[in-house]
Amino acid sequence: MKNKLKIISGTANIPLAEEIAKKLKVKLTPTEIKRFRDGEIYARVLESVRGSDVVVVQPTSPDANLNLMELLILVDALVRASPERITAVVPYYGYSRQDKKLIAREPITAKLVANMLKVAGIERVITLDLHVAQIQGFFDMPSDNLEFLPFFADYILDKKLGDVVVVSPDAGGVMRARRFAKLIDASLAIIDKRRPQPGEAKVMNIIGDVEGKTVVMIDDMIDSAGTISEAARAVLEKGATDVYVCATHALFSDPATERLSKAPIKEVIVTNTVDIPEEKRLDKIKVLSAAPLIAETIRRNNRGEPMGIFYDELYSMIEKKRDKK
Repeated sequence: MKNKLKIISGTANIPLAEEIAKKLKVKLTPTEIKRFRDGEIYARVLESVRGSDVVVVQPTSPDANLNLMELLILVDALVRASPERITAVVPYYGYSRQDKKLIAREPITAKLVANMLKVAGIERVITLDLHVAQIQGFFDMPSDNLEFLPFFADYILDKKLGDVVVVSPDAGGVMRARRFAKLIDASLAIIDKRRPQPGEAKVMNIIGDVEGKTVVMIDDMIDSAGTISEAARAVLEKGATDVYVCATHALFSDPATERLSKAPIKEVIVTNTVDIPEEKRLDKIKVLSAAPLIAETIRRNNRGEPMGIFYDELYSMIEKKRDKK
């Protein structure tokens, strides 16, 4: 490493932080993090970080408020310990769905959180598959928004499925679905969805041909699984043969597990950006690790090397695999 690297984990996803540290061949820097009876959070770093390149791994997944506050407090403790640089790895960026004003007097909370990270003393942010790419512009500091799409493509190509159509579960995910379809050489369909209220989805129409095809849905997250479950039923009613789902962030808010267990989905492929409790790990759920990608990004940032070369090689490998299928 160019500068002495320290990996520190919050409590939101310790297994992911441990895997990242193992990939980088460093030990997690010990901390003391506790909560007082009134809910206040205390954080202390238990060894010197002076002059070090410090990376804090803490997704702001549910409970988003607790995990965000813990991250800010941990960073404040680090700022006062004179490191060379502080990078926050926030694999799942909470409040990302509040990225714009749609009606009067609404907040843009995704920007507010970005401001809070800056004020706390974070000098670089690493995220994974932000809800919308424009959120990256909210950070008034260098940032890397990593893309898991090629890893999903690699997994799907290895399954050697038949006639595949990539389906975007809503209009907002069309760009992601189009790129994924191109990557695995599949056709594209779009679900026209309406939300009567938050957490509820109603499928109105399917744009594109899914009859007789294997559907692979791609999305950035699964929260309560209402959209995905409804969409799976809709494409099967239109003649699709099987349904697979790829989603980066497995939030699995209740009643997601119940909905997924009943949904006509053959496999749900997610990542470990969110620490999934054992009771929510259904047999149909496949978890791919984001640790190698995050670790490589940390390594290249530490050495001052670009990520573009890494992605070029990765996409080239996927394209060769696709052309051989």
